[in-house]
Amino acid sequence: MIATQTLDGLVVRDPKIHHGRPIIAQTGITVRTIAIMYKQGLNPEEMIGELPLSLAQVYAALTYYHLHTAEIEADIQADSEAALIAQYGHSING
Repeated sequence: MIATQTLDGLVVRDPKIHHGRPIIAQTGITVRTIAIMYKQGLNPEEMIGELPLSLAQVYAALTYYHLHTAEIEADIQADSEAALIAQYGHSING
């Protein structure tokens, strides 16, 4: 019997890697990295030219992002706020 790969296990969380953020299994590349590239207008084929990933891995990350958009967007926003605080000593709203 030929083994088939499913979406299960392509995106994982490990509290020891990237503070438990969802990553593409066996890569350490976060889903939010893919989400940011997607939001910048890169398509999956362009992403695999930039990162050592397969199309299946990119699409799995994009699927996860679209299923958990609020979570990933909040994580991206939190890091943006943290960067501003580190650079300027206050947030956008402060």
